[in-house]
Amino acid sequence: MPQPPTLLLLLLLSTGSALALRLCSFNVRSFGEAKKENKNAMDVIVKVIKRCDIILLMEIKDSNNIICPMLMDRLNGNSRNSRNSRKGTMYNYVISSRLGRNTYKEQYAFLYKEKLLSVKKRYLYHDYQAGDTDVFSREPFVVWFQSPYTVVKDFVIVPLHTTPETSVKEIDELADVYTDMKHRWKAENFIFMGDFNAGCSYVPKKAWKNIRLRTDPGFVWLIGDQEDTTVKESTNCAYDRIVLRGQEIISFVVHRSNRTFDFQKAYGLTKEEALDVSDHFPVEFKLQSSRVFATNKKSISPRKKKTRRS
Repeated sequence: MPQPPTLLLLLLLSTGSALALRLCSFNVRSFGEAKKENKNAMDVIVKVIKRCDIILLMEIKDSNNIICPMLMDRLNGNSRNSRNSRKGTMYNYVISSRLGRNTYKEQYAFLYKEKLLSVKKRYLYHDYQAGDTDVFSREPFVVWFQSPYTVVKDFVIVPLHTTPETSVKEIDELADVYTDMKHRWKAENFIFMGDFNAGCSYVPKKAWKNIRLRTDPGFVWLIGDQEDTTVKESTNCAYDRIVLRGQEIISFVVHRSNRTFDFQKAYGLTKEEALDVSDHFPVEFKLQSSRVFATNKKSISPRKKKTRRS
């Protein structure tokens, strides 16, 4: 019996969300040896990572190169030679050098399911523009990913963890990163994400007019100013953000998939247990699967219509 058109559309949209590619960004506060030894915190971190098809991890403090190899062991186990390896569950990673001024250093890392994504190119942005030398506390480690799984076949991710006191200048400078990377790689789809410290006193309302990433309408902000991405009850700030550039990638974001993930509520943690993990919640969104898009075109558009909005 044929389904009513509206019901069929809802079923397809639901399926599309379930099969879509989930992209996440997570500042795991002071992710080093001490946190590695905290079993309860590590169990939560691994659960958070497993929800995502690709995740940016920030504030990795790892002079001995132990964090990502340890995560690979936790995520993959012995599955490389098992049936699970055929299901897209194997993770791989790409990590930056240790970045920062003076002796304080951090790393950016992307963990991703290798059956769904691969690294096309990577580049540590050189912060040397005339008059703007050394704006970034931790230069963006830019990675160009490709995926046959999504409608959007490739996209560039530009990560950023700002220093709170210089957030306005650092966020604004991402517009220059976009111009440079678009020229360098001829890419069209860009994702800017990370802990921008883009809220409360660090970026007051009057400062937004000085941030090109906000004033240029070509940049679309998926995590709004009203969001609270912090764990502490004493703060209510949208520090963590996701910003898109490129008509294709903007068009194929799964509807209402852009959000903050409250792992404290999801996993039934106390406030103290949650803060052992991080003082930030992850932020995320989904991109439509190419399989679902093909099915939708056949099922919903038997005659010529305008392109369906995501």
